[in-house]
Amino acid sequence: MRYEIVVRGLLSETLLSAFPTLSAEAQGARTVLAGALADQAALYGVLARIEALALELIEVRRTHS
Repeated sequence: MRYEIVVRGLLSETLLSAFPTLSAEAQGARTVLAGALADQAALYGVLARIEALALELIEVRRTHS
């Protein structure tokens, strides 16, 4: 499954390195992390990393592309 995960703020290279399997795109004051995740456990792992880094989660969306 492919996902787009939106967090508030522009992530530094150091923060982006916590998500090596996802691409990142700045959109205004937000960063969109996108990519394929193997299963629900992988998604929960990414969400746990976002929480551990004290990032503000705005949106999680499953995409078809």
